[in-house]
Amino acid sequence: MSDNPTPGPDGFDWSAAEYDLADQPDAAVVDLDTARARRAAAEPGGTHFEVALDAEPQRGGDPVDPPPAATGGRIPIVPVGWNTWPNIKHSAKQAAAIGAYRLGFHALRSPWYALLAAFWSIVGAFRLLGRQIKWWWVSEQYGLRQAAADANDPAMWLKLHREVKATRMWRGIVLLAGLLTLLIGGPILYATAPTWALLASAAGVVAFLAHIGRPDDRPIITPATVAGRFRRINPDIILRAYYAAGLGHPDRSHQQVAFGSTMARDRSGTGSQVSIDLPYGKTFDDAVKARGAIASGLDVAISQVFITRDATSHRRHTLWVADRDPLSVGVGSTPLLRCKPTDIWQPAPFGLDERGNKVEILLMWISIMIAAQPRQGKTWAARLLGLYAALDPYVKITVFDGGGKPDWRKFALIADRCAFGLAMTRDGDPAEIVLEALREIKADVQDRYERLSKLPVDVCPEGKLTREIARDPKYKMPVRMVILDEFQEYFDLGDISKEIAALLVYLVKVAPAAGVIFVDATQRPSGVGTGQVAQQFISFRDNHQVRFSLRTGSWQVSDLALGSGAYSEGFDSSTLLPSYKGVGILRGATDATPTVRTFFADGDDAEKILIAARGLREQTGTLTGMAAGEDVARISRDVLADVRSMFERGENGLQWEDLAERLAGRLPEHYADITAESISAQVRAFGVRSVDVKRGGRALKGAKVDDIDAAIDRRKAA
Repeated sequence: MSDNPTPGPDGFDWSAAEYDLADQPDAAVVDLDTARARRAAAEPGGTHFEVALDAEPQRGGDPVDPPPAATGGRIPIVPVGWNTWPNIKHSAKQAAAIGAYRLGFHALRSPWYALLAAFWSIVGAFRLLGRQIKWWWVSEQYGLRQAAADANDPAMWLKLHREVKATRMWRGIVLLAGLLTLLIGGPILYATAPTWALLASAAGVVAFLAHIGRPDDRPIITPATVAGRFRRINPDIILRAYYAAGLGHPDRSHQQVAFGSTMARDRSGTGSQVSIDLPYGKTFDDAVKARGAIASGLDVAISQVFITRDATSHRRHTLWVADRDPLSVGVGSTPLLRCKPTDIWQPAPFGLDERGNKVEILLMWISIMIAAQPRQGKTWAARLLGLYAALDPYVKITVFDGGGKPDWRKFALIADRCAFGLAMTRDGDPAEIVLEALREIKADVQDRYERLSKLPVDVCPEGKLTREIARDPKYKMPVRMVILDEFQEYFDLGDISKEIAALLVYLVKVAPAAGVIFVDATQRPSGVGTGQVAQQFISFRDNHQVRFSLRTGSWQVSDLALGSGAYSEGFDSSTLLPSYKGVGILRGATDATPTVRTFFADGDDAEKILIAARGLREQTGTLTGMAAGEDVARISRDVLADVRSMFERGENGLQWEDLAERLAGRLPEHYADITAESISAQVRAFGVRSVDVKRGGRALKGAKVDDIDAAIDRRKAA
């Protein structure tokens, strides 16, 4: 990865932090630039706090940090940065680089430093002279003598007067001796000492006097790097915040908030944490709901306060208060840029949470919905999961983008089926491609369940798909991923949306258990369409087990995106700032609900990964469908559905000649030789009337769209 910042969409810096590859196979050299330096570089000057801030945080004992993940709970004896020769070289290179940077920074400014030092040394000389005169004159005793005079105590006044005269005499002798030494020894030193010693002495004297002369808030040497500043959170402030939030009362019996650990800095040095015991009857859910009030009581932004569940008690939780907003710093490029083969049966790297912990999603057996306002990183988040699946050559991928954006176009390199937008293309009508693909997937899912139930126990122990079965070509049951971006568009296409909606609802409910993963993204989680299609949209949306919501417009939309009850549990994606690109709340993937900063992969990154993914599929012989240049033939012909799909929006009827022409042109694999008489006979066999349809001023026999819909409804009810 490059050390240079990589601005993402809308200027968001995704590369301000790095993904830790130390525990990954074939990992690149770990980037050991300290997180503090990166945060400091991005930290704006000044602070809104009017209290003293700690310049150098003191680390605590980390009493509530999770145990180390290493085997046996042991922290490595040798730090990661120095455990291998490549890492040692990389660490030494980084240390040399920052040393050279600081040297150049100060070398350029050295003339200015010398000028400032000379000026403040003159001020320092006068200040030093004034201090020596005050020390000689014992000016601090003046108040005592004045108090004795005011009290009319001549004995005490005379005693103090004698003491001050003796002290002045002794101090005067000391100052005179020092002055004589300077007057006599100075010329001798000047005449006998070498030049370098004189220069060193002069520099030392000037530096000493400049240190005395300059104001405390005006350093002469400007630091090349700036240390972060943060508000120290102490137990008293925490208690104040919790009581102000209504989570207890300091004066009522059994209503006091207690601490389950001491307050300490976390391992990353980016915040303070402590374990909190709420009063009996108060729960973790109460604390999550009161997060905003707790942030107000702590006098920090809500984006700096994070509450984590404790597995031992429902009234205990861990409070972590970040020194600064952790969500404003990106996490860098995706580790998928190594272009190494992945395994869909292993978790996919998705990003980092608010505390810098890796967030991974196990994609098997789930469907995930990603929702957000436009231009918040929704499509890029979905694409990350698609890229991970693409690098597993045994995953068959289907990509449909209702918006027709360029973000998904390169997936044509590996997709079994794909369609972009809703406008007619040389591949056909995208809506029809989607419909036919969903029909094929439904048939495949039903066939899988039947075949899995018949496999012997030693091959299929639990009657469900296994990694061995999915990767064995003889079973023809590879893991599939279906990606639908802007899926709301497919619910608003008129009559064709009825069947698409029905298929999507069926598949999102049934297909994941057969090894078909759904990754669906939308900017309209509230729904589209009317009547039955609108109800099916809601059913489709609500049957996603995992939700990822980037910024939304209101808490109501956030609750629809994250699932019912998310807002009451304290999770609201509408509170995310507009500047948080690629940041969202992940719910349902694990017991925790982290706020995730997704990894960065722009269009060029995606193309690089997809080219590598195509190469992997060509090597394993798993490149299929459109990506392989195949004409994707339909497994069965549905005359009624095909005829219904020929009607454009607003058309109430079509003449048989027009129907035959459209069928032959759009579905030549089944209707290349169809005639008006032939299609008329086939359709009328389903009880559809042949009626007069006007076109171009003349009426010829044809079919009405209402009659076709009625025949389809009769067939479904049968």
